[in-house]
Amino acid sequence: MTALISRDELKAAIDAGTVTVVDALGGDYYAQQHLPGAIPLTEAEVADRAAELLPDKNAAIVTYCSNPSCPNSQAVANRLTALGYTDVRKYREGIQDWVEAGLPVESLTTAS
Repeated sequence: MTALISRDELKAAIDAGTVTVVDALGGDYYAQQHLPGAIPLTEAEVADRAAELLPDKNAAIVTYCSNPSCPNSQAVANRLTALGYTDVRKYREGIQDWVEAGLPVESLTTAS
């Protein structure tokens, strides 16, 4: 199983710029809200897009999903590990916890 990272550890890593955050939900969920600097990468996209989006296989990567019971972040973490990424962790809680803690999120806007 993938190592877990707490909210405080993740926030510190994001603030320090020492981690790449991967949103395992993608699509409309990503567009609506995502953790600061997160990139969207679903399990179905890992094989085709990981090398492009995550060129350093030794860099720190944290995957996340909506909440602890969402399987997407573990699935993406497993696929990345299988591809040879060496420092993949999973955010213990998920974006719901992040938002409830009052931490900032980002979103995409679409032109009308």
